[in-house]
Amino acid sequence: MAAKKSKGFTDEERAAMKERAQELKAEARKADGESAVLAKIAEMQGPDRAMAERLHAIVKASAPDLSPKTWYGMPAYARDGKVVCFFQSAEKFKARYATLGFSDEANLDQGSMWPTSFALKELTADEEAKIGTLVKKAVR
Repeated sequence: MAAKKSKGFTDEERAAMKERAQELKAEARKADGESAVLAKIAEMQGPDRAMAERLHAIVKASAPDLSPKTWYGMPAYARDGKVVCFFQSAEKFKARYATLGFSDEANLDQGSMWPTSFALKELTADEEAKIGTLVKKAVR
């Protein structure tokens, strides 16, 4: 019996392998971003750290498709590589309050004028619920 000579992978197999490689790269980027964000949060002090930890959990629960990443040294959350929202600690800029901000990638439009950032001095259950709602709206 003559052995069949393999011609290698089919076009479909090559396409599937390329798709899988892209998936693995995306997973690696998300994992690296998560580590970087958690490291930045760990560097923060007191109330900023507590708020950043809580915001991280809220964003992940409200918009699991957003990828954590650092942006100008701050925790941020992106879709397709573009930042949708971010946390700016009070300590970093010696401000009297921390900031939760949204970029123009966020779908928060309300008529001709709407807020894109929010001052945070502490997070209560009320603020956490509002933030969860804002993040969900931002990614619609």
